[in-house]
Amino acid sequence: MAEHTRSSIVIDATPAEVMAVIADFAAYPEWTGEVKEIHVLEDGPDGRAAQVKLLLDAGAIRDEHVLAYTWDGDREVSWTLVQSQMLRALDGSYALAPRGADATEVTYQLAVDVKIPMLGMIKRKAEKVIIDRALAGLKKRVEG
Repeated sequence: MAEHTRSSIVIDATPAEVMAVIADFAAYPEWTGEVKEIHVLEDGPDGRAAQVKLLLDAGAIRDEHVLAYTWDGDREVSWTLVQSQMLRALDGSYALAPRGADATEVTYQLAVDVKIPMLGMIKRKAEKVIIDRALAGLKKRVEG
């Protein structure tokens, strides 16, 4: 990921508990505001999703895209764009690091490239909003 935006949050749960929520794609519409529909297209050898189709509706931006996922146990998951109508690239990751017995620092990194021209500053701000919302939603879901 060349130019990317990154942010972190500490969640009161173990890395395995946090990763279980991240890997539960069927529940995404319940805790992520933008994901309206999700379909796992292919599972990987570890039983976790390898390819996922998402329908996003973020008001002015409505898009359907397919992401390919790579899992590293309960330490990290990364994804890359396979197909989209509006995006040229969507590369991201969640990296999980234990912080004490029952806490995990989650670092979300994201790089987005849209097919329409957009200033880098505006793109980074959009990435930051996506990341902050996702981390807050993940924390609420895991701790709730």
